Amino acid sequence: MQIKNMRTCVQLTFVSLLLFALNQADMAQGWEVQQGRLLTPWAQQVDPQNTLPEYPRPQMVRDEWLNLNGLWQYQPGAAGDAVPVGQNLSGQILVPFCVESAISGVMEHHERLWYRRSFEVPAGWQGQRILLHFGAVDWESEIYINGTRVGIHQGGYDAFYYDITSHLTDSGPQEVIVRVFDPTDNAGVPRGKQTLTPGGIMYTSCTGIWQTVWLEPVPQVSITDLRLFPDVDNNRLKVTGYTSSVQPNLTIQATAYRNGIPAGTVSGGVGEELHLMLQNPRLWSPTDPFLYDLTVVVKQGQTEIDRVESYFGMRKVSLGTVDGVVKMLLNNEFVFQMGPLDQGLWPDGIYTAPTDEALKYDIEKTIEMGFNMTRKHIKVEPARWYYWCDKLGLMVWQDMPSLNSYTANPQPIDAPQFKVELERMVQTHWNSPSIIMWVIFNEHQGQHNTEYYVQRVKELDPTRLINQGSGGGHFGVGDVLDIHNYPQPNYPVSETLARACGEYGGIGMQMPGHMWDESNNSWGYIVVDTPAELIALYDSYAQMLSTFKSERGLSAAVYTQITDVEIEINGLMTYDRIVKADPAQIALSNAMSRTYEQVVPTSEQTAQTWRFTTSQPATDWNTGDFDDSDWSQGPGGFGTAGTPGAVVGTEWNSSDIWIRRTVNLTGTSQDQLNNLVLRIHHDEDAQVFINGVQALVVGGYTTSYIHLPIDPAARAAVNAEGDNLIAVHCRQTAGGQYIDVGLALESVDTVGSACGPWGHPRADLTQDCLVNLSDAALILAAWMNE
Repeated sequence: MQIKNMRTCVQLTFVSLLLFALNQADMAQGWEVQQGRLLTPWAQQVDPQNTLPEYPRPQMVRDEWLNLNGLWQYQPGAAGDAVPVGQNLSGQILVPFCVESAISGVMEHHERLWYRRSFEVPAGWQGQRILLHFGAVDWESEIYINGTRVGIHQGGYDAFYYDITSHLTDSGPQEVIVRVFDPTDNAGVPRGKQTLTPGGIMYTSCTGIWQTVWLEPVPQVSITDLRLFPDVDNNRLKVTGYTSSVQPNLTIQATAYRNGIPAGTVSGGVGEELHLMLQNPRLWSPTDPFLYDLTVVVKQGQTEIDRVESYFGMRKVSLGTVDGVVKMLLNNEFVFQMGPLDQGLWPDGIYTAPTDEALKYDIEKTIEMGFNMTRKHIKVEPARWYYWCDKLGLMVWQDMPSLNSYTANPQPIDAPQFKVELERMVQTHWNSPSIIMWVIFNEHQGQHNTEYYVQRVKELDPTRLINQGSGGGHFGVGDVLDIHNYPQPNYPVSETLARACGEYGGIGMQMPGHMWDESNNSWGYIVVDTPAELIALYDSYAQMLSTFKSERGLSAAVYTQITDVEIEINGLMTYDRIVKADPAQIALSNAMSRTYEQVVPTSEQTAQTWRFTTSQPATDWNTGDFDDSDWSQGPGGFGTAGTPGAVVGTEWNSSDIWIRRTVNLTGTSQDQLNNLVLRIHHDEDAQVFINGVQALVVGGYTTSYIHLPIDPAARAAVNAEGDNLIAVHCRQTAGGQYIDVGLALESVDTVGSACGPWGHPRADLTQDCLVNLSDAALILAAWMNE
């Protein structure tokens, strides 16, 4: 989809452009990226004379605009400062990078700041209203034009603008000054994971301008906002257009285009909900992220007075009952939502990606790894981030930035400000088809008035799901019951809400040279040493999710996380965006397309009889010659009631248990034996032998049955034409305990989505995916035994 007339260049007269470029070039001589702890590959691509030049508002595009990104004057401030009108400030900063960032050229924190620069209004804009836009400023900003105050704004995550026409001089340079105040920890306002004392799961603060600043000329009466809600069931788009003022004989006309061909049109009054009918609409989804172009025109009588270009996606998000369980639906079908936690932070830009390509890169890698969704974690992104999700096909859970995040000294909650910023977030981004859920609270942080906010957001936007609180604070309202569990995933139970595991995983892996902190302060919820170990452990969690999806009604899961963030090293990429493990292997796990045919059943459905003892046996206990006639006999599985996922047939509550069972595989071909795997639920460490040969050594625990590969030597020892002995030792140290083992034949569908992300065929991935994953699991098993 190409947005018509999207400009990445400034519409200026030649003289104005030349003066602007010369001024920026002169200032750039004294600016450079600071040497931060870590820089991404894009940091050196930042051009102070052409900083983030892309059009900042893709869903309401006009031809003419002027980018004010670049080098501004700046200096730290203090309460009570006089406005520095006509005065040079002491330093310079690269806008729109926050003052704490390396790319800003400052890399310092100041609670109060002054910004200053000049600009010239192009001569061709005469007779129009001039709007000054700010993508976002954290947290409070006060704007002055030519010494006159034009407005004050509070809120660090939403776009705002001022009509500055009456404050401009007739010609020549115009001065803009911005005063910034950011209390960060010292106020009960939304701030996400910003803190003045970074550590653990809290990170470096972001102060000041952090999204694009730009000018735009508009007619005397102009389109100010659009509301685009798809209505899939009725083959229509609900369109509402708003204007800067209401005049007689004003009408709004909206025309949709499908691949450049008109697909429908509608006209009506300003502020009215219009129904744009579409014939057999092409639906948006991660597997087909189709976007319609949209032209919206405001007319007075027959005269066109304003026009904007936009786009929309036709998709429906809802709840429905599938197999007796309430589940999340996309376009009236159940699609399991699998995504990473995406905190949207950068080592060199903090809240701001160095370039648009960098912003796009994270989304592309997320999709390449087989995810169809991402959870934007207690941060709101620039509009272009959502544009790339819309265009590339990635569903988004959008969190509201939390207040009083993980602080020992919480400030009084500013409930009115939270409400205002929550409403702005919804209204700013409600046209993006990729956003399918609003997440109001996270892990109880600053949680209050939950029922009211759920109702309020549903009133504003009835087209999306609402998550009352991810990981806690559940009051039975909204659409989702969302729990967090580390490191393994888990599932909640609800009869009325969709079930989600909103955070799990957190597999940490160090990559020296690509870490924010090379000391022992870096951490993950569980730590591995190699990519193969990461892949195998990730796959074991994916198998649990597959079970929860098919047997426990789970609708969605969120893995922590897509990138490292400061001292957290639990990303699938490092903080500077180096991929840790083969994306194809992660995609294979995420596809959940492998199937298993049980050839030796476990005791999940029907109890299987085993010989067992809890006393240390002789060293040859795992061989066929060993006499186990004095061992006890009983039904599997073995463990204690209440152990997650356990189906206890015989209670085992001691530290160790040894179990043996003879099985017959007659009728199994050699080709099938090559795909033989273990089906196991272990809590905790387990050793499995087949005919006396070690098949698997695994540590830790599971909360459900998973499949793990058999060591090649043990597979070679399997007798396809007769009896085979399975012998298992399990050791318990604390908590619940359980052991049960069976054998299964594994197969993988190499057509369609089997080795690719959610239905996108990947011809480059074949059965090798499975072989490599099995090798990785063997390495993991050895690692767990160390």
